[in-house]
Amino acid sequence: MASVLPSHVTVVGVPADGWPGLGDPARALLSEAAVILGSARQLALLPDVPQQVRSAWPSPFSLAQLEEYADRDVVVLASGDPYVSGIASTLLRLLGPERMTVVPTVSSVSLARARMHWDDAEVVTVVGRRLEAVVRHVAPGNRVVVLSSDEHTPAAVAALLDEAGYGATVMTALGNLGTDLETRTEATAAEGGPLAPRLHVLALEMRGPAIGQWTAGLPDDAFEHDGQLTKRDLRASALARLAPYPGALLWDVGAGAGSVAIEWLRSHPLTTAVAVEADATRARRIDRNAAALGVPRLEVVTGPAPDALSGLPDPDAIFVGGGATAPGLLDLCRTRLRPGGRLVAHGVTIETEQLLTAAYAEHAGELTRLSVERAEPLAGFTGWTPARAVVQWAWRAPEGRR
Repeated sequence: MASVLPSHVTVVGVPADGWPGLGDPARALLSEAAVILGSARQLALLPDVPQQVRSAWPSPFSLAQLEEYADRDVVVLASGDPYVSGIASTLLRLLGPERMTVVPTVSSVSLARARMHWDDAEVVTVVGRRLEAVVRHVAPGNRVVVLSSDEHTPAAVAALLDEAGYGATVMTALGNLGTDLETRTEATAAEGGPLAPRLHVLALEMRGPAIGQWTAGLPDDAFEHDGQLTKRDLRASALARLAPYPGALLWDVGAGAGSVAIEWLRSHPLTTAVAVEADATRARRIDRNAAALGVPRLEVVTGPAPDALSGLPDPDAIFVGGGATAPGLLDLCRTRLRPGGRLVAHGVTIETEQLLTAAYAEHAGELTRLSVERAEPLAGFTGWTPARAVVQWAWRAPEGRR
């Protein structure tokens, strides 16, 4: 598509009050532009310019309209700061920075923080995304600014928070920020959230119990599962070696309940992950777990490995929690890893243990045998109950290969 896109795109951030809130440089750009694309609402905020071509985005939204203006300079309108959950990020991936100019204005996030007098709020967008992302940020006293989709967002977010035990959360809807029509309404999540106009930002002051955590090793009962679950202590060990970081992609192969991929995504909002699971029932369960634990961005692929891996982008880390004995799987995983990538495989059976031991002998890395015992009632006393020992092979791809 990039070959038929405009030769240059200037993205201009437009405040909610439109023309009056723009600076002189932005006004000059818009007055001199030959072609302007934007939403119908944004275009209506601009004064008429003779012979200027203006075109509103279609519904549902698509960038295909840009193809009509190939080899021309185009101005695209955005709301506020075009890089704050805005169209500039999408255009950057298509065009690259050399074919773009971005002129921001004050974002709704800045205005919301100013109105609330918050200097420490997190930002979550649910524009075109699943609402469950908000759940990842529940913590006592945490402040979150939510970029809402429409007037129905407050009630939907309130229901999620109430279900998570955060019904006391104070929700403030800041409507039409930066205009003469600004509104401010407040209600708790248990009350169903505040009423809001279509254009608004939600400010959440979280009130509830300390649940979840930011480190790896969620309790096993945090996940819906049928027994196919990488248990808490083993999961924490695996994630320590997988070493998630912003922007890194994980394959969770033989994902079971998806616990490793989910905790990988919970480590940072810029991580990505694909859970590969052959069983369709478990694949649906993984999706439910991801949503319930605040990371609905998890991609779930249903199919057996290694065949199901063929169309996936090369990962930065791979966890093989089940099915390691599938012919050629470990070799494929090693070759698909990006330079410096990490592979962690677990084995419970003798056959898998032999395979991982042989892999360690051939490729080195780290081989660990993990045995966990838990105290449980025993004939009126307390005794240690061992779980099945797990062999863990961890391997790192060389830097600079390929």
